[in-house]
Amino acid sequence: MRLRKKWWARPELDASKLVINKAEDYKGKWNEIFNNNNDIYLELGCGRGKFITENALNNPNINFIGIDLKDEVIIYALKKLQQAETENVRLVTMNIAQIAEIFDKNEISRIYINFCNPWPKLRHNKRRLTHNKFLTEYKKFIKPHTEIWFKTDDTGLFMDSQEYFKESGFIIQYITYDLHNSGFKENIETEYEEKFQSMGMKTMFLIAKLNS
Repeated sequence: MRLRKKWWARPELDASKLVINKAEDYKGKWNEIFNNNNDIYLELGCGRGKFITENALNNPNINFIGIDLKDEVIIYALKKLQQAETENVRLVTMNIAQIAEIFDKNEISRIYINFCNPWPKLRHNKRRLTHNKFLTEYKKFIKPHTEIWFKTDDTGLFMDSQEYFKESGFIIQYITYDLHNSGFKENIETEYEEKFQSMGMKTMFLIAKLNS
């Protein structure tokens, strides 16, 4: 679905200290943005911000960075953060393909990937955020033994992703094909998940840990 252009979004994003422009200027300096040395957790594709806002409120001693491509989406994440009055989150609008340009070695302690585009056609598989191509980029800036928490409702993507992780030096620490009935206690639902879970959608989830 094509998003309708929201011309008012960019001025509001520019006016907020929670939104980082020219993120590449802060490579290796993200702890200075937060004024502390707490771990930084990264959400790739933060959407409208329900997940990252609740996560930040639940974990005030963790710093969070949410990335998404469109101003028209991330503006809603900003509004949620402002309403929650949380200070331990920053937002970045960018193409995730350039993610390694804004973080330095050992700068990120965990990655969340929630319901990313499954890109089901074989010729498009390299665009998947769990593909080996992207995992190689993440390894440039994540700490040793970092976990990637991955959720999807697409069976093909979930099965293929398990192989991507193993091939890229990750160990699958936890896996379920029905998250909401698994007993896993730390789940925070995204907007998408909340909507489709009420319709009977099963969410698949895994935690992959870098084996080094």
